[in-house]
This record gives sequence, structure tokens and C-alpha cells, in this order.
Amino acid sequence: MAKKDTVIALTKRGINEETAALLVNTFGSMSAIADAGMEALIEAGLTEESAKDVTAAIGKRRRPSTAKKPAAQAEDVPDAPAAPVFEEVTHVREYTPMESKLISIGEKLGVDLPLKIYVDIAAKIENADESLITDDVCEKLVARAAEMFQSHLMDRNESAGIMAAHSIGEPGTQMNLRTFHFAGDSFVSVTKGLPRLIEIVDARREPSTPSMTVPLLGLAKEDEGLAKRIASDIEITTLANVAEIETDVTNLVLYIKPIPELLKDKGIEFDDVVDRLSKIKALKGQVQAEDFRIKVSSSEPSFKKLQQMSDAVRNAKIKGIDGINQAFIKREKDGTFTIITDGSNLKEILKVEMVDAANVMTNSICEIADVLGIEAARNAIVREAYSTLEEAGLNVDIRHIMMVADLMTNDGTVRAIGRHGVSGKKSSVLARAAFEITTAHLLHAAIIGETDGLEGVTENIIVGQPVTLGTGAVNLQYTPKKKGDNE
Repeated sequence: MAKKDTVIALTKRGINEETAALLVNTFGSMSAIADAGMEALIEAGLTEESAKDVTAAIGKRRRPSTAKKPAAQAEDVPDAPAAPVFEEVTHVREYTPMESKLISIGEKLGVDLPLKIYVDIAAKIENADESLITDDVCEKLVARAAEMFQSHLMDRNESAGIMAAHSIGEPGTQMNLRTFHFAGDSFVSVTKGLPRLIEIVDARREPSTPSMTVPLLGLAKEDEGLAKRIASDIEITTLANVAEIETDVTNLVLYIKPIPELLKDKGIEFDDVVDRLSKIKALKGQVQAEDFRIKVSSSEPSFKKLQQMSDAVRNAKIKGIDGINQAFIKREKDGTFTIITDGSNLKEILKVEMVDAANVMTNSICEIADVLGIEAARNAIVREAYSTLEEAGLNVDIRHIMMVADLMTNDGTVRAIGRHGVSGKKSSVLARAAFEITTAHLLHAAIIGETDGLEGVTENIIVGQPVTLGTGAVNLQYTPKKKGDNE
């Protein structure tokens, strides 16, 4: 386990960061800290009270015991819960005849290509005329693919991280500062350009303009009326959207008059409105239906209570999904319909009937991580960053973006590229100090006695010595010949 990971593990157990760093620098690993006794911890610089806290938080490492417990003692121990049974699921890919043919040709030529390249080539020529796709043509295709693949590989000890940073950062300075781009027929505002790129690398919990693209299935994607009905069910509808609300200050009463046309458009019945208001805690027992009007009386002779009731009534949710402020229909080029939303709620949208759940897209990357997992979030970062740069007319190799996405998600969470994320968690003191809050980093490192191995680029440049990349990663040694050595 790397030192920074050990520090993180210790802080998660309630040990403060300075003490954790001191322990790691003194003992090295978690197991060594667990095996150290109270005296060793105090000698390392901890107070007696701190040493007790560390011992209680970590505990002594348990070693497996071969001794059998007495039968009487075993009877007193309650049955432990059964361990979960995990089933290994293996999906073996069945190759198409063309894929098998290309793979065998690759083995014959002795080339090492990823499976995806064989699959992509096979997909391109699968439906071509068989008389044109001869064995010689397939062999030339594989040989050319291998040549191109080798030419695109990074050299050993190449500074891949610096290349990725430069390839994204330099074109990023030429991006426009458009904040909004209007997408769809009904003009849903979506952040694009440089502000969107900053949102992505900062791993914002919520984007400034959350939006979703919701494809439909079956009849819904072809029938505009049904698509509008689904959009209406998705879009959150409050009482203020479908009714007129009047406040009688004299009698401390609210009168709600639902508008029939709006109720019909939203597919809402009058009784649905009454039931929903009756379930609101602030209005419980105060809702009365009168013809096609609803009366809400105040339980207290107070203007403050009346105002609270008015706010609760106006914001009362009648139907829809939380977070989806608006939903619009967009006609695609092939004549099918897609729903574009203002707002995002991926978890609930996936439950809606006649929605193509496999192809639902949202621009909220952290939400994707919460619902679908970290791999899906990693792919979302690549897609969003690449499309943002592409829309600005900038051509950046996708492998650079993939490296950034891998770095942001390699610990199972979506981390920002900044002092609160990737840059702030570097193991090098000088690298952290060179980024932000220099004095604080250096002072903290001096207090706990942190050392820097000078393994990265930034710290070596600061101290003025060659970087261990490229030619700097090679050391030459010369052994002079001794006298009498004829070799």
C-alpha cells in the first residue's frame, strides 16, 4: 500500500492527518503500525493518550491461530452469520467467422493486436463482397493495422501525463466562453465550451445546467402524442402550474381553483389534487373540497401560519419526477421522438416505462457514478470532455482524455483535478507545494517530518536535476580497464 493510501486508511479510522503522516513516515505500513506497541508509538513522538487512541483505532494485528478452542467455549459463541456466496460469472465471446479468420492471420504473422481492432476490422468488412475480401487482402489489412498500432504506441519512459496535460490544456485556452448552447427544438439550455470543460475536470457534484436525453421504445418513439404523455409524466408538476391560488387574509383561508384545461393536458384529476394536498403534513386536516374548488383553512389565527400554508400549497408536487423541471419532445432526423429534459434524475428515469434505459444519457457525471458505478462515470468523463472539445472545433486525441478520466476515477470515486482531489493528494511534498497553498504544505511537511523521494517531474525541476523520464531515465556506467587486462 502506498504511503498516501495508508494515511487515508488511518484518517478513516479517526486518526488525525498529522498523526497518521507521522506514523507512516516512522513505521511505513499499516501492519507495522498495528504490530508496534505503546512504547514504540510514544518513542515515535506520540503522547500517551494519542498512542492509546491509535492502538484502539487500529488494534494489534490478528494472526491465525492453529489451536483448537475447547468444546465448551465454542458452544457459548453465537453462530456467526453465513458468509455471502459469490458466483463467478464468465461470458465467453463467440467469434464470428470473419473475426476468427483475422485472429488466425494475426497469429500467423506474429503480431500482437488488441481484440477490439480485430472486431472493428471484421465489422467493417463483414458485409463486403466475398470475392474482394480474399486471404491476401485480409493479411494486408492485419499487417497494416499492426503497423499503425505500433506507430501509435507511447515510447518507454515517455512523459505521458505531461503530454496529456499539454494536449488538453493548450487547446483549452483557445476555447470560446459560450456559457449556453441551445439544444433541441424547445431550446433547453446546456452549458458548453470552457465552462463545461471546467465542470468536468472539477468533478462538480451538480452541473450548472443538468440535462438528460431520454430515448423511447416501441410505439412511444413513433407516436408524438404518446411521447408527449410520457414527457408530461416525467416533468414535475406543482399545484401552481395547474391552479389559481387566492389568499383570503381576512378569514385566513386559501382558495385553490384548478384550471380544467391544464389538468387535462397533464392527465391529472381533481381528486388527485385533493388527495395530494391532504397528505401534506402542514395541511393535514385542513383541506376541504367544495365543488371544483379547494378550501384550506388555517389552524391558527396567524399570518405567519397562513404564509407557511401558502408556500406549502404552491410548491406541492402533484406528479412527475423530482429534479426534472421541464421535459420537451425532440424529433430526430429519422422521424423518431426523444425527450430532452431540463434537470436530471437518472435513477428514477430508468424506472419509467417505454424509456430506452440502456441509452439514457445525463450530463451529471457524479450521478452516473452513484447509479451505474465508477466505470460508467469514467466513460461519461471521456464522452463529455471529448464532445465538448469537438464542438469547439478542437481535435484532441481521445487517449489523452482517457488518461485524465482514469486518473480521476482510479480509486473508485470521481475526484477533481485540483488541490481537493488529484493534485492535492500527490505523495510529493514539493509537487503539492508547487500547485497551491505553498506555505501550508511545506510547514505541514516540516512539522511531521515528511520526506520527498523526488520521483516526479515537478519536484525534480524545482531542485534543478534531470527528470527521470525519457533520456533522464537512463543511467550510463563506465568501468575502466585494469592494468594487465587484455580484454
